[in-house]
Amino acid sequence: MKPLLLALLAALPATAAQAADPEVPYPAGYRYWQHVKSMVIEQGHPLYESFGGIHHIYANAAALEGYKAGKFPDGAVIVFDLLEARRADSAVTEGSRKVVGVMHKDAGKYAATGGWGFEGFAAGDPARRAVGANAASACYSCHAPEKAHDYVFSRLRD
Repeated sequence: MKPLLLALLAALPATAAQAADPEVPYPAGYRYWQHVKSMVIEQGHPLYESFGGIHHIYANAAALEGYKAGKFPDGAVIVFDLLEARRADSAVTEGSRKVVGVMHKDAGKYAATGGWGFEGFAAGDPARRAVGANAASACYSCHAPEKAHDYVFSRLRD
């Protein structure tokens, strides 16, 4: 009985921390925001298995300010819209939506992950959260090398 009690007590801090993590909201209307850039990750790229396809990056007004200034203010939201890349007749076209990835800047709420909240919505469905409490390992760990750019990979195109 004592080992079971210790195991339960040891699990409490992690469970409480996960419950305290604020959820990143779904970015309704993001396709009307500023388009930042697009790219295609093809087979052979190291991230193909996870992120292969057509990427469109969108920024709300606060994120647009951040791209220009080099530091993003609270309220900045960046959306990574990932779609299948279909190839036919010497053309690459958009297929089904794979995920809508979101970075939401709030230095207070997301202090443990560089001030950014991360979420992925499977197939673009607001009810299908794909990241949740795994933001630190699933997203932030990859974004950490971009600290000099406020943890953001993309750059604003001229």
